[in-house]
Amino acid sequence: MRDIEDFRDKARAAMVAMRSVFPVTPLMRNDHLSDKFGADIWLKREDLSPVRSYKLRGAFNAMRRAQGATLFVCASAGNHAQGMAYMCRHFGVRGVIFMPVTTPQQKIDKTRIFGGDMVEIRLVGDYFDDTLAEAQDFCATEGGHFLAPFDDEDVILGQATIAAEIEAEMPRGADLIVLPVGGGGLSAGVRSYFGPEQRLKFVEPAGGASLAAAVENGGPVTLTKVDSFVDGAAVARIGAKPWERLDGIDRQDVLAAPEDRICITMLEMLNIEGIVLEPAGALAVDVLDAIRDEIRGKRVICVTSGGNFDFERLPEVKERAQRHSGVKKYLILRLPQRPGALKEFLNMLGPEDDIARFEYLKKSARNFGSVLIGIEAKRAGDFDTLFQRLDEGGFTYRDITRDTILAEFLI
Repeated sequence: MRDIEDFRDKARAAMVAMRSVFPVTPLMRNDHLSDKFGADIWLKREDLSPVRSYKLRGAFNAMRRAQGATLFVCASAGNHAQGMAYMCRHFGVRGVIFMPVTTPQQKIDKTRIFGGDMVEIRLVGDYFDDTLAEAQDFCATEGGHFLAPFDDEDVILGQATIAAEIEAEMPRGADLIVLPVGGGGLSAGVRSYFGPEQRLKFVEPAGGASLAAAVENGGPVTLTKVDSFVDGAAVARIGAKPWERLDGIDRQDVLAAPEDRICITMLEMLNIEGIVLEPAGALAVDVLDAIRDEIRGKRVICVTSGGNFDFERLPEVKERAQRHSGVKKYLILRLPQRPGALKEFLNMLGPEDDIARFEYLKKSARNFGSVLIGIEAKRAGDFDTLFQRLDEGGFTYRDITRDTILAEFLI
């Protein structure tokens, strides 16, 4: 208990110190989600911080505690880079940020704006591992302070200021707090602050479930494959220091959010609430439907951890959302090479079905041609009727919507 109180005191002190840099992020009741799930749903809006993510907190605390350091180095293509850049300008210290060559220009520009003249950006490597290695080598050579995104006690303490703010803003507490998980810095900080009496749920992307793997294994393991879509939380291995603070959590409290389902949540929050969330920022909200029976009638806080979303990705988000909800499918259709065959197929579509894509390759030496066709329906159940008509009409087709390899190659 003494350790918990000591951690809380330090987090509260860090929270007070942060007020010289940025105000408290809002803790806001969301009427839409509350009505939808029959619960009292609140959002801790980290997407409204100056850099649109909570990463500012860890960077601030780690840098203020690095006594005498005048050079900070990190490797990041996203929120961590922006948080460090912002704090380099605040503290008036030099920062060198290594980013992969493939980093979108929007993220590079934002980082440069936040850091101003205090930050140098170096684009190195096609993959993050190469970027990280270069950053660490540079840091060792130049004698800089390497600022880790989550595997650092001072960073963890900085992220714990979210818990301190929740405590101050909602003294009566919450029945459940839902946290997104990437490397584990945020979840470790919040768990360490509140202690075992506060019920928590931890949500990570299905394609990067490193915390679940660690719980099942009894320690951190490196995932052999990671889906990078949820780029703010797609981590192959939970941090060693966060794990020390997360060890002992119940496996049932670690939940996975499918990447395509997250897209539905992002669009819902954008279209209904006008809230822009990046994929990682939508994790805590996305899982509410899976736990609706547990949260009915309860007070729940979801941490929306970031809103750095590049709208050039919006068509992809819409596409993945439609596929997951079942209102859009892709088929490979074998079409007889005879007059009228295409018209027969088109007549089988329902009045509200829409063809979103059509590619037909005619080969005169064959009796059949292959068609890649994308169809959008009003309701997922409309496809049952369409497939029944195709079967009765003798058409041969294959639904490739869920075939990852074919979909990536053809769609």
